[in-house]
Amino acid sequence: MSYTCPSGTLRAGEAVSNLSECNVEANTSLMPTIWNGISVAIGVIGVAAVIVIIMGGVTYVTSQGDAGKVTKAKNTIIYGVVGLVISILAFAIVNFVLRNVFVK
Repeated sequence: MSYTCPSGTLRAGEAVSNLSECNVEANTSLMPTIWNGISVAIGVIGVAAVIVIIMGGVTYVTSQGDAGKVTKAKNTIIYGVVGLVISILAFAIVNFVLRNVFVK
């Protein structure tokens, strides 16, 4: 038996075998879900890198000239910047590969 989806649904006017399919996209694919998951993961890594940079800056400002704390703060900032650069490069590489390999 075939049904026609009512107006106001995602597939309004389309013929479906079950009315529960009216609010499900016709061309569902796993690729957008994978893309979103990878983007979120890389975004979280980028945010973590920025937080590390901020922590290093606060440590640097509050070091009061202590050589050990200044060195630790500078290293923390450097590691945060390296992490941020790596996360940006990872985002670019993943998007390049996904677009060129998996997109039609």
